[in-house]
Amino acid sequence: AAIATNIGRGIGVITQLWFLFRGVKHIKVLRSQLHLHWQTIKTILRTSLGGIGQMIIAMTSWIFIMRLLSDFGSEVVAGATIALRIMMFTMMPAWGMSNAVATLVGQNLGAKKPDRAERSVWITGFWNMIFLIGVAIVYFINSEALVRIFSDDLKVISVGGMWLRIVSYSYFVYAWWMVAVQAFNGAGDTVTPTKINFVFFWLIQIPLAYILSQVLGFEYSGVFWAIFISETSVGLFTIWLFTRGKWKYVNV
Repeated sequence: AAIATNIGRGIGVITQLWFLFRGVKHIKVLRSQLHLHWQTIKTILRTSLGGIGQMIIAMTSWIFIMRLLSDFGSEVVAGATIALRIMMFTMMPAWGMSNAVATLVGQNLGAKKPDRAERSVWITGFWNMIFLIGVAIVYFINSEALVRIFSDDLKVISVGGMWLRIVSYSYFVYAWWMVAVQAFNGAGDTVTPTKINFVFFWLIQIPLAYILSQVLGFEYSGVFWAIFISETSVGLFTIWLFTRGKWKYVNV
């Protein structure tokens, strides 16, 4: 699987470079046009640090979540891992819509049209919410059937199904978080989403998962409910912060 992943990604990068330098589509880069512009590089690095921080915080939070789940046996970890993979796959269209928001916001702010930028966020957020509500319904009705595709172990199926059902309750709000975060990123404010992720995924989600699962005795279901609570909370807070409109005036 690791070898196949490397081959697939390598072919993807080579294909992108081929399209870029051959000018097959709308953009063509000539060798004579390539030169280092240090001020631009500095700006890109400064802006990208926030995005890097967002990914590090998000990925490491899942590591801690899996560590907590490991206390309840290998079947629980297996079920949670399968559910997480299913969740990541089915959310790819939602992330596609969310990433498009970053482009729309950046483009409209660059054109001095902040109201149009905000409108694009609300429209995309609405359709993202509709899509994820549909996904949540599928999870709620067929959660165990989805997990059964990858395992015939009854415990694994039960755990994975429980994860999908509980986490899907937050999708109504989580859809807006995905879009709002990318709106901040598109505006050039990558620091705010990093701070939000740190608070809700490290300072709230992980301790809450520990308390519910270990202290209060909810076991692995407590971890799933902690994820639901943190994802719902981060969605509501991020939308509230977005409505304040300070992202419209970020200087990159």
